[in-house]
Amino acid sequence: MNENTPRQSPAERDESTQQLLSRTARDLPAGRHQFHKERLMAQIHQIQQEERTAAAEAVAPARTRRPRLPRPAITLPALAAALAGTVVAVVAMNDGGGVRDGGVATGPALTTHIGAATTKGVPQLLGQISLAAAETKGGHPAVEPGQYIYIESKTADTFVKTVDDKSSLASHALHTRKVWQSPDGTKGWLIDPASSDDPAGETLSLPDEQGNALVGGLNHPTYDYLAKLTTDPDQLLAEIYKETKGHGNSPDQEAFTTIGDLLGESYPPANLYPVLFKAAAKIPGVVVVDDAVDAVGRNGVAVARLDETSGQREEWIFDKKTHVFLGERSVQVKQSTGEDALMTPGTVTFTSAILKRAVVDGMKQTP
Repeated sequence: MNENTPRQSPAERDESTQQLLSRTARDLPAGRHQFHKERLMAQIHQIQQEERTAAAEAVAPARTRRPRLPRPAITLPALAAALAGTVVAVVAMNDGGGVRDGGVATGPALTTHIGAATTKGVPQLLGQISLAAAETKGGHPAVEPGQYIYIESKTADTFVKTVDDKSSLASHALHTRKVWQSPDGTKGWLIDPASSDDPAGETLSLPDEQGNALVGGLNHPTYDYLAKLTTDPDQLLAEIYKETKGHGNSPDQEAFTTIGDLLGESYPPANLYPVLFKAAAKIPGVVVVDDAVDAVGRNGVAVARLDETSGQREEWIFDKKTHVFLGERSVQVKQSTGEDALMTPGTVTFTSAILKRAVVDGMKQTP
């Protein structure tokens, strides 16, 4: 740390951390912000612990190695810099642009036709989706200790890339993302070329600053945590509003996004899964988009909600006949201002298609 840089007190540092997490929850692409927020919190805790240990041992303050983070599509470098007084060089930069390519070539912005949205038929569609989810219990096994939840997806995103003070839109090409998570959340592994240069991937098994594993919650939805949630849709929605209070651009949008995160890179127990859709039906502003396409080109119908602040619409995409969840995407539908103005209507800021979701007996094992 530079000797001319004032050192924050613990209280100031905690406040900065909370501000950082709040911005992370607001700015990251739909469907990924909860995962990255918790991952970022773990990294910050680890770095703070390292700094305290270094100070106690009177070691030189300079550090040349920092843990890597799975890179959110747009804003993580700026967010990390926002943590004033803490040396958090957590994201490797290239091209001077502040984004990690991780071996995935960048291309032009992803775009799509903006499907028409309507509030007509929302309860009926979510009711059908809930019934279809309830009928899959036989193919939705419980997760036992020692097993892992494996989720394989195809994903891509569009982000603002800045080189020599010139900003433009670029995208990470469609690529495979694989995640393993233990039911208690203490162990995990990620393979995603957009976040790591190592083709073998990187660990998600990070303790907090006391050496304890992160506690499951809506921001870190472990299977064990989800198994304890109420299956009453009204009570569940009330709990979601309570736990996410103060996050996101609005309470309703944050509740919708939170449920969407559980549909994507998570594994809700069989008795909870259909309840998520019943709860979503009670959120104001939810609409149906009759024509939506997931990351691998599968057409479906979407349950969606527009974030009035960002102008982006989060879409959960389902098969029109079976109502099976296919994937999700976030589409810019309203013009933004400032640097965000580069995200013109029709820009797909994030898209993902779930290919496999299974329970396996070992880390890095595939079905």
